[in-house]
Amino acid sequence: MIKRDNYLNKMISLKDTEFIKVITGVRRSGKSTLMLMFKEYILNNGVKKENVIHVNFESAMYDDIKNYKDLYLFVKERIKKEKVYLLLDEVQNVLSWEKAINSLKVDFDIDIYITGSNAYLLSSELSTLLSGRYIEIKMYPLSFKEYLVFNNYDTNNIEEKFNDYLKYGGLPAITLIKHNDDLVLSYLNDIYNSIVKKI
Repeated sequence: MIKRDNYLNKMISLKDTEFIKVITGVRRSGKSTLMLMFKEYILNNGVKKENVIHVNFESAMYDDIKNYKDLYLFVKERIKKEKVYLLLDEVQNVLSWEKAINSLKVDFDIDIYITGSNAYLLSSELSTLLSGRYIEIKMYPLSFKEYLVFNNYDTNNIEEKFNDYLKYGGLPAITLIKHNDDLVLSYLNDIYNSIVKKI
């Protein structure tokens, strides 16, 4: 994982504040990786492993958590007496998840971070049920500066590298396949279909 310091520093600056931290962005922009980086940061800075609850709802491991009651009970059973850090990836997969988040925030000493795609989160009850209680961190694909870092590029032939950036885009996974145009096109089509056609 290559750190995206701009976003990570925002999360760190909001740590232990009263706000629910909501990380939004297009699919495959790096939200889940950012969550893992933040988890690593807090574990390396004094937070005990048992006080971190990290759930990625894209994993079949959590298929039994279908609605807000399931989510609330799952978290409640894992809360110790000390402050808990709750990290929820792709939380929109849980029906009425906002109710669980609201209740957990009221009932426990808990610092909450959630990720999800813009379309699902922003069309949810987030803006009403949690109004005034959350801060959104908008995550974008790689900037050109980040693109250079991801590819271990120096600034030689900068115009050529910028043209590559324009051609391939800034989704982090593209750096792994960018010299295979067929794979890149297939990957971008899949992302496009998952964003546009599912809405």
